[in-house]
Amino acid sequence: MELDFSEIIPALPALWDGMLLTLELMIMGVVGGIALGTVLALMRLSSSKLLSRLAGAYVNYFRSIPLLLVITWFYLAVPFVLRWITGEDTPIGAFTSCVVAFMMFEAAYFCEIVRAGVQAISKGQMGAAQALGMTYGQTMRLIILPQAFRKMTPLLLQQSIILFQDTSLVYTVGLVDFLNSARANGDIIGRSHEFLIFAGAVYFIISFSASWLVKRLQKRIAV
Repeated sequence: MELDFSEIIPALPALWDGMLLTLELMIMGVVGGIALGTVLALMRLSSSKLLSRLAGAYVNYFRSIPLLLVITWFYLAVPFVLRWITGEDTPIGAFTSCVVAFMMFEAAYFCEIVRAGVQAISKGQMGAAQALGMTYGQTMRLIILPQAFRKMTPLLLQQSIILFQDTSLVYTVGLVDFLNSARANGDIIGRSHEFLIFAGAVYFIISFSASWLVKRLQKRIAV
């Protein structure tokens, strides 16, 4: 069997549309996941045992189930739950369900990254800030979290790269991301092998390049 990649060029606009969807899912998942993960991390570090245990249960649950299950659950099960609560049909589109699934799933991982970053900051800084009359919220917002985010930026970016790869799972709910676009175009033209090889090469180049940049950033921050 001879490989012919010439059909990929005419399909580039469709593949680009798929890549835009992939990047949009990743960016929204990362932003929402970091925001929710930060809240969960502060809950886990809270002196309140109730808040700490609730956040811990959330993290342990979502880190113990596959992302594919979360995507499917939000797409299929959540509308039934909303109907039971509101009594009305509340359809949730595939894109929205995937974004929410990514945010909630990644929040469990970002939570642990943020928690580790906060714990890496010297406790003396918290005591010094409180001695100056700053509240706990002011200390976390103005002193602790900015330093913690600087330390954990490489880990946050590395987790974002993993999410970029995991976005390919949205094919299960019918979204045409980059991989699904490549597969569909390959099947139509009859060159599925070439399109899948091309898609794999693109994922490799982007992920490898991003990982290399993260390592350089990590060395620069360490210095």
